[in-house]
Amino acid sequence: MASRRSSVIHVDDEKICRMSVNNPDFTHISDDAAKATEVERNMTLLQGLKIYPKAVGWSILLSAAIIMEGFDIVLIANLLAVPAFKNKFGVQLADGSYEVTAAWQSGLTNGAYCGEILGLMINGIIAEKYGFKKTMISALTLVASLIFIVFFVQNIEQLLIGLILLGIPWGVFQTLTTTYAAEVCPVPLRAYLTTYVNLCWVMGQFLASGVLKGVSTRNDEWAYRIPYALQWIWPIPLIIGIALAPESPWWLVRKERLDDAKKMVLRLTSRNQAVDFSPDETVAMMQHTNEMEKMSSRGATYLDCFKGTDLYRTEICAMTWFTQAFCGSSFMGFSTYFFEQAGLDTSNAFSMSLGQYALGAVGTFLAWYLMQICGRRTLYVWGQAILCALLLIIGFCGIASKDNTGAQWAIGTMLLIFTFVYDSTVGPVCYSLVAEMPSTRLRQKTVVLARNFYNIASIIGNILTPRMLNPSAWNWGAKSAFFWAGTCFLCFVWTYFRLPEPRGRTYGELDTLFEQRVSARKFTRTDVDLKGNGAQTEGFGGEKKAVTAHLETMELART
Repeated sequence: MASRRSSVIHVDDEKICRMSVNNPDFTHISDDAAKATEVERNMTLLQGLKIYPKAVGWSILLSAAIIMEGFDIVLIANLLAVPAFKNKFGVQLADGSYEVTAAWQSGLTNGAYCGEILGLMINGIIAEKYGFKKTMISALTLVASLIFIVFFVQNIEQLLIGLILLGIPWGVFQTLTTTYAAEVCPVPLRAYLTTYVNLCWVMGQFLASGVLKGVSTRNDEWAYRIPYALQWIWPIPLIIGIALAPESPWWLVRKERLDDAKKMVLRLTSRNQAVDFSPDETVAMMQHTNEMEKMSSRGATYLDCFKGTDLYRTEICAMTWFTQAFCGSSFMGFSTYFFEQAGLDTSNAFSMSLGQYALGAVGTFLAWYLMQICGRRTLYVWGQAILCALLLIIGFCGIASKDNTGAQWAIGTMLLIFTFVYDSTVGPVCYSLVAEMPSTRLRQKTVVLARNFYNIASIIGNILTPRMLNPSAWNWGAKSAFFWAGTCFLCFVWTYFRLPEPRGRTYGELDTLFEQRVSARKFTRTDVDLKGNGAQTEGFGGEKKAVTAHLETMELART
């Protein structure tokens, strides 16, 4: 049996002196950072709401841009089920009905993703240079202009161009809203505000499905022009609101504008705090974390996301978002079209989609509760296991003929349950994980790379899914669930072995855990001491390993 022992990383006096010379305020910053970390670590949800009510409000405001994007994305896939749209842009089948070809179905959905990939890469550079506010306002202004293209569309080629161009600002919204929430909120609120982004997606999808159900009976061009015109509701109010919002204090610290960072912290917090809260100590914690990361990683470019421990953090974010795309969620994106191909009429298909998104909203609220009980990792692992089982059930039901009404309604029911489970686990938890896992200096770029990995996965899914469902292509119908059950299981295996638990950790603590290469399955059993006195984590066979988070330790790890 292995003996129980502890090992502590010691730093020689020469290195400590060198750190003090490079940063004379090192001791003071470290002490204040430790105090602020302790305050956040012990802060309850109610205390967080009392101290940071303004941060919650501003985060919700910026996340409203995702409602707009969720609305827009659903239009792309589910307009394929609107008869007037199919008559305008589809081809006539042998039975006299019209259908948009599988190639164009993939082209339209993937066109938006291609634009998003470009927008994301631009966002990773522009947002870090000019800040969150200016980037968001510019993207919203661009959206308001580009909607004219899809509103006045005359042919399917023009529609594709419009969707590609709209994808560029959509790419900005996809990550900037999540990273803003992660940077303005303390530890106890972080999970709620980052996963709220998923609820915004669901709200946008629900609104879009309601609009499409309302116009689906129209036989003229306004069946698709009205939904596109409604996109103009969002940009102007959001631009006004965001112009008044505070900038991220973390971004200001990275720009060494410490006085401005303190002003933003004050704007994000209430003056009537119930706990011992100090804006100076909070800024010191941000400064401390930033200094640690500068020592462990010299740069803040896209290339730095693939160096050292940041490579592992990039892998986690990318695979977490890849899982969201390859766990079978593409069924939900094409839900109305899927319901039609499964045998339901257009009206019932849209009704099922509305029920699907309503369940998604309820699922997100449930996820907020479950994350506090189970944590992010556990919820992500078990969510995928349940989704895999549901996909197998859908696949077996798909073996029955389309004349079997019971089987078709069973497929629809299972898909609704699938949506509920997805939006209680994988859907919202993904946003929390990808926002928390990167280092603060590389967060924007890491999230951009991860989201683009998701977009590439979605492009692949959008090439496969229409062909699986389209009667003029592979015509697999519900049996295509077998394919997604297989990919979901592979993602489950990765998650079990590689995904750590960030619950209750400040960004400084997470930096230390990654730098010390603590096993993904041991994050919850590891204590971190920001004062450098040593911390213990239970290892294999009961062995203890010390983890310290002093700046000089980070310097030693790098050298």
